[in-house]
Amino acid sequence: MAESMKDFQAEIDNSFRKIQEGDILKGTVIGVSETEVAVDIQYYAQGVIPADEYSNDPKFSIRHDVEIGQEVEATVIKTDDGHGNILLSRKKASDELVWDRFAEYRSQKREFSVKIDSAVKGGAVAYLEDTRGFIPASKLDLNFVEEEALPGYVGKIIRVRVADVDREKKKLILSAKEILREEAEKRRAAKASNVRVGLVTEGTVESIKDYGAFIDLGEGLSGLLHISQITSEKRLKYPGEVLQV
Repeated sequence: MAESMKDFQAEIDNSFRKIQEGDILKGTVIGVSETEVAVDIQYYAQGVIPADEYSNDPKFSIRHDVEIGQEVEATVIKTDDGHGNILLSRKKASDELVWDRFAEYRSQKREFSVKIDSAVKGGAVAYLEDTRGFIPASKLDLNFVEEEALPGYVGKIIRVRVADVDREKKKLILSAKEILREEAEKRRAAKASNVRVGLVTEGTVESIKDYGAFIDLGEGLSGLLHISQITSEKRLKYPGEVLQV
């Protein structure tokens, strides 16, 4: 079936719209070189994003991290770069738009997989949507991570949520702790549901009292082993006679 002018009306209208500096445009990557990314912005001129205006991530690679067909949002820096192209910055658009998304992610409790980029004083750094996020040592794992153990997390991929957002100070706080805590609670509940009279199980002595010992059964479950149930060979005066933490 032959296409009419009506079929292209939206594209035609788009190509004649007025573009100004500071506008945030959506487009599709149509070309990648060592120095810039070409973007189709459905305009009579194409958009161009210089490599140093594409990402805030210090490990960004234009060759490895940009793909043809990728959708991008970018801010207009100049309406003419001297070669008839619209000069764009994806970094500027990201800086303006990303904080609204982060606030939304926080309210949605959305989860993300991030790679720990580096260990810093008091925590670790990971990048979410090209934005530097800080993960405090208290939120990196279920338990507080000591300073000397932080380097061991570098390179690991962990799941996090947005814990706090400060648009004015450009601070993003991430946390893995809540996710890990919820998963541990699910495992504990599942294990507890399987506990029944007569079940034979194993555990670790976590503390000893005069009347018995508390046994760690794993997944957050503990049980009391009464002194009268520790052994049938002899009557104990104290559980420590046969058990130790």
